Amino acid sequence: MLTALSPLRWYARLRRHYTARSGTVSSAAHIAIDAERPIAHICERYLSFSIDISVLAGGYWWEGSEGTRRGLGTLRVPPLQLKNPKLDRLVTELGPSYLRIGGSEADKIHYFTAPDSEPDALVLTRKQWDRLHQFVQRNDLRLIFTVKYGLFARKHHGQWCGDEVQALLDYSLANDYRIDVFELGNELNAYWAFHGLRAQPRARDLATDYTTFAQHVRECYPEAKISGPGSAFWPRLGETFKPFSNITRRFLQELSLPIDIVNWHYYPFQSSRSPVRTRAATVRTLLNPKSFADFGRYSQTLSFWRDNYQPQAVLWTGETGSAQCGGQPALSDRFISSFWWADQLGQGALHGHQVMVRQSLVGGDYGLIDRLTLKPRPDYWLSWVWVRVMGTAVYRCYHSDKHLRVYCHRHPDGGKITLMIVNLKPQGVRVHIGEAGRALERFSLTAKRLTSRKIYINGVRPKLKKGELTLKDFPQLEHTDRVPGYSINFWCYRQ
Repeated sequence: MLTALSPLRWYARLRRHYTARSGTVSSAAHIAIDAERPIAHICERYLSFSIDISVLAGGYWWEGSEGTRRGLGTLRVPPLQLKNPKLDRLVTELGPSYLRIGGSEADKIHYFTAPDSEPDALVLTRKQWDRLHQFVQRNDLRLIFTVKYGLFARKHHGQWCGDEVQALLDYSLANDYRIDVFELGNELNAYWAFHGLRAQPRARDLATDYTTFAQHVRECYPEAKISGPGSAFWPRLGETFKPFSNITRRFLQELSLPIDIVNWHYYPFQSSRSPVRTRAATVRTLLNPKSFADFGRYSQTLSFWRDNYQPQAVLWTGETGSAQCGGQPALSDRFISSFWWADQLGQGALHGHQVMVRQSLVGGDYGLIDRLTLKPRPDYWLSWVWVRVMGTAVYRCYHSDKHLRVYCHRHPDGGKITLMIVNLKPQGVRVHIGEAGRALERFSLTAKRLTSRKIYINGVRPKLKKGELTLKDFPQLEHTDRVPGYSINFWCYRQ
């Protein structure tokens, strides 16, 4: 027989689930670091981010949308104003980085002018393009640009030509605009979901189009990198339907012109807006270590394909966020989202990804920065700490507790190593770290509740004061071998 909980008992149970506890797990966790030599090196711009073209140009976006329409939000937003000193300060604090301009509407957008037959079409104007490049130059960014594929009928696949993008390329060259990385189309293996079954290109046709695309781009930008195919991988399913949309391996195999970057897109969860949810974003799934396993498995598969078919290329995660379709309201913009982000940054580096592009810098519930208020969210502050203490050399480490996620990098200053310890348990955990000795610095990211918008670094709320903030502004914690419950910790040791 089921009995209803009283309001007080219900509240107490909910509070226990959402807040860390003061106790400590009785058994200690053991951590060993193999710091003899790095197992991988990542790009100095490893932590990068995107601005969706829908946000940049004023297309259909997610805030306020309750569902989707062909992979897009249902509400149109005004174009993002990039000329903003506060936004510049926030971006500079995360650099150096790549900035990707892409997203679902990259395959529908028109450059500079709209055709007469589409009066309501989304257009990237010259003024928007100018301000984007001014923004990139001011903030020491490197631009990744998704060029329109836009072939939605199977009979046209394999016949891509660069006529439409040529005006943008000519204008960019005339103004000395730098574009570092080009990619063709957005999540082309998922065209069936966004544009209909007959829009899905075959791997061989897509490889032909990519060869044409690379030749076209390099006539204008011979030093630019070519990245592809940007395939979407779903939690639990991977590329979804065999052999219909599993095109990545065959695409890499069929390319007649080598590419520079093998990139893929991955969201470990789906929001309530998503029409299909193979792993819904909930409090329970966001803290389950099993939810993080797919990223490592898919990374190994992509590394294998890259090694066999495009060995000259590097591996990037070209787009990632907490939950598909704009992020999960009241979760993706809260402290609980920082756990997957910390783990994926660590896993990506460990698996040899050179760059991790976060969707998004601004916009959606998963944005690092709130689009309307420009207030930094918890994932922003995690990223802020990461770039200051986690360098480019990656070391392997081992641990004995499945609810701890542990990663080790050389400190950017050299002479030190940084251990990132993510505790997915509500209770604190004592850790024994081999012969590392006493930590020189400790930074612990916590919150009063998992669903809190406010984050604390060593017990202090981070705030940019007149655009300035350093790690020295946070008091050092007393030496202890305990990591708090529900916390993300960075411990720095002399190497």
